[in-house]
Amino acid sequence: MKKTASIFTKITLGVLLAGSIAACNQNKPADKTAATPATTASDKPAIVYVNEDSVSLKYEYAKDMRKRLEDKGKSAQNDVGGRKQAFQREVVEYQKGANTLSADQRATTEQRLQRESQELQTYEQNAGAQLQSTQADESKKLYEKVYEFTKQYAKDNGYKMILTFQTGSTQLLYADKSLDITADYLKKLNEAYTKDKK
Repeated sequence: MKKTASIFTKITLGVLLAGSIAACNQNKPADKTAATPATTASDKPAIVYVNEDSVSLKYEYAKDMRKRLEDKGKSAQNDVGGRKQAFQREVVEYQKGANTLSADQRATTEQRLQRESQELQTYEQNAGAQLQSTQADESKKLYEKVYEFTKQYAKDNGYKMILTFQTGSTQLLYADKSLDITADYLKKLNEAYTKDKK
């Protein structure tokens, strides 16, 4: 979930930077009847925002992604857990019969158990790294999907900039509720995902 939030934060920062640069390069309007940068000639806002919390929770692709990642995480955890339990049983069996083994047999068994312990640690680390890699790939796909959709959505609706708002975020301290397009954005975002799934 934090990765998802991070993606939207990156989008917001990029859009804010682009907007700031564009604003710096504009000349001041010659007369006071010219449209402000936040509105178009038809009084439709050029800059709007989407509630990131709502999109994170209600975007079907993001829900499916979280489910896939949770399933992979549980599967990896169960796999590693099963291997650890098997190793623990092996250690317990050795400890039970250690007194009946010769010194050479004990030394050989202990070396084997130590090697298996190290292999298990390596396996666990690799499983964790693979899961992190999968999460990064999924986050990248999510970012690309949201970016491409947002670009087209802005074009279709005549918006110059779409910002994100997240509860507790200091990047967008205030925006008038009339600029909130979350409901329509989310509806169309989910419709696009439903079409892609078919």
